[in-house]
Amino acid sequence: MAILNHSLMTSFRPTITQTFIFLLLVLVIFTYTRRIILHRRISRLGLTAPIIPTYLPWSLEMPIKACRYFLRNRAMNAWLDEWIKLGAEKSLNYTMELRLLADIRVIMTADPENIKAVLTTQFADYGKGEQFHKEWNDFLGDSIFTTDGKLWSDSRALIRPMFQRERVADLDLVEGHVSQMFDLIGPGDGRQVDMKNLFFRFALDASTHFLFGHSAGSLTDESTEFATAFDEVQRIQALAGRAGPLRFFLPKGEFKRGLKTMDRFIEPWITEALQLTQEELDTKLSKKDTFLHALARRTRDRKVIRDQLVALLLAGRDTTSTTLSWMVLELARNQNVVRKLRAEIEEHLGKNARDKRPSYENIKNMKYLTWIINETLRLYPVVPFNVRTSLTDTTLPRGGGSDGQSPIGIPKGTAVGYSTLIMQRRKDLYPEVSGNFPDPLTWVPERWEKWQPSQQGYGGWTFIPFNGGPRICIGQQFAMVEMAYVIIRLFSEYDRIIDYGNDDVQLGITITLAPYPGVRVGFAKDSIEKQI
Repeated sequence: MAILNHSLMTSFRPTITQTFIFLLLVLVIFTYTRRIILHRRISRLGLTAPIIPTYLPWSLEMPIKACRYFLRNRAMNAWLDEWIKLGAEKSLNYTMELRLLADIRVIMTADPENIKAVLTTQFADYGKGEQFHKEWNDFLGDSIFTTDGKLWSDSRALIRPMFQRERVADLDLVEGHVSQMFDLIGPGDGRQVDMKNLFFRFALDASTHFLFGHSAGSLTDESTEFATAFDEVQRIQALAGRAGPLRFFLPKGEFKRGLKTMDRFIEPWITEALQLTQEELDTKLSKKDTFLHALARRTRDRKVIRDQLVALLLAGRDTTSTTLSWMVLELARNQNVVRKLRAEIEEHLGKNARDKRPSYENIKNMKYLTWIINETLRLYPVVPFNVRTSLTDTTLPRGGGSDGQSPIGIPKGTAVGYSTLIMQRRKDLYPEVSGNFPDPLTWVPERWEKWQPSQQGYGGWTFIPFNGGPRICIGQQFAMVEMAYVIIRLFSEYDRIIDYGNDDVQLGITITLAPYPGVRVGFAKDSIEKQI
């Protein structure tokens, strides 16, 4: 019998082809079994949304396409075109879903009802989730942007005191870096500069100064080690997010080296703050106090301090720099808006505005400038695409069924991506184009004189550049005041802005939306002959 068994075993030796077919069959059975299980879980909660058509097995062309577009700096243009096309053809509510691998389901929505549910009415059902925290842990750790529940609420309580009005209204720190930026723009002879580059350097220096009490010095040295590392870490983190299940194939050497460089810059200042006694920290309590000292008074945990500092540096730099870049780009294209802006500045600061510094009260009273900022944030929201994960079995209000009006079933662990960029460019969410309301895809600050997003229903949820609900941006007021201050100083210091040709500018994106490749303009004073 032993001889017979041995003979049977040795006689059956599967070929490579047979082995491959067997493994492929097992994989197909596994995939469809997992998808059947997922479908049953969805059906118990609600319906499905229209599924984005794909062609490769397990929809792998989607992360590949996303990475390719990203590396070509065409990511947002591609998503904008494809999503709006699919939204118009497949779903009245711009809500679709993608299936990856065996049972990964991603909902993508630009429906204000769904976004409102995720951010506020069903806030407890959605959060960043364990997977997001894991993917971003090396960069942002346990910060306010990566955590849920008590960790998140503790982070918010830790940060909130630094954004009280007296701190927001203290503009002396900003002025020092604005003056440095003017040195790089030039004396007013119209020379060409890349304002995107200068705004990123300005915002990095101002943010590090505000947070650490020490500037990164990028306006003095563009190639400063910290600035280079910070940009590279962001780029790789953003690429990994688009790679999805393929992220494990991305090389991480530069990412890890960048993090070490960042920490080398930050750690000495944390050490210095933690060496102070509680009494010494308390004596620093004033409006000039740095964010680092404020954190050190509340916690002695080095990692907590580091994570919150890096998260706020990311938010503080990119919110300001990208919005300022888009504003200057549009102002260079719209000289009539520049004339109205300069008239408003002169109205509030007088004819010699160049020699004056705008106060917090001046800024809050400039309605036309507020329209300019709002219009920029409407057309170019800082974070064009965001994501939440369902923390429990739940639903989304709309997008399911053939008419898109039924709730969508959302099992625990489902990723829900939402796009403010798509939503805020949906023509069907605005009044009809007329003499009183310009095309929503054009940049026209005057539309805000008689129109507000709340007039279109949805409780104003069609315009959320700073998110909404309990997780609304805690530094919103600070960002608005800082951006307004910079624009006022810029158009007080110089008489004219010159457009050096920005027709090729694209919607570039890492984590935030920025003009790519740059913003090529010049600034001139009437007293100095242009050199163009």
